[in-house]
Amino acid sequence: MPARSAHTVTGALLIGGAVLVNAAFALLSGTFDYPDVLRQPTEEVLLRFHTHALLIGTLFTLLALGAATLAPIALRTARMAAGGRTSTAAATTGVAAAAVQVAGLMRWPLLVPPLAGRVADPDSSAAQRAEAVELFETLNRMLGQIVGETLGYVLTAAWTLLIVTALRRRSLISRPVAALALTCVPLILAGLLVPFGVPGADQANFAGYVLWSLWLILLGTGMLRASRIQSPVQDHEGTAARACGVPEPGRPTAS
Repeated sequence: MPARSAHTVTGALLIGGAVLVNAAFALLSGTFDYPDVLRQPTEEVLLRFHTHALLIGTLFTLLALGAATLAPIALRTARMAAGGRTSTAAATTGVAAAAVQVAGLMRWPLLVPPLAGRVADPDSSAAQRAEAVELFETLNRMLGQIVGETLGYVLTAAWTLLIVTALRRRSLISRPVAALALTCVPLILAGLLVPFGVPGADQANFAGYVLWSLWLILLGTGMLRASRIQSPVQDHEGTAARACGVPEPGRPTAS
């Protein structure tokens, strides 16, 4: 794929993924009070899900689709960094981060509906309802808290650190853009403290993902802008450098 087309696709993925995740999250917050709803009794969570099961399941699917875009983003940005151990590690980590988040989110449209239906069914016995509640709590703990959240936080933060390091080594990302990305890392990792009730950890984690989304959009916007002004003979390093606000060595910046 020509460098111009490659950067257009990568830029679109960066922006589209960030917008999709934030839009789906905002809609889930409005329709399902997610993630605050998880603080409610489990039976109430399942009943609220059952009320708008199709809509909520669809929104979680869209959220998972947005999270999945991290996989091709990780592969493409690692290729932009032109190999090396750091970029290879970044690609692997980014794909893993996408996988664990998708696994955690897709429990909602795939596994939760029958459990919610069992709890909402007036013909269900108390034992059947209790079994559905227990299974939901197990899924929420294993796929939600451990896989989707804990592993998701660690791998997302690790990918951010690795890809910024790889791109900076080749002068393919500006210092301000790199600084914004690195600011997100400790904030995202603050999510690991939420289960322990550390004050402010939840808010810090939320702020970290908002800034991280902004970083993805800025990076993607720069790539799209560079792809429009790139001439056919320019190599991928020069394009990536200008996309991130770094003058390409030996060539003037576009006016």
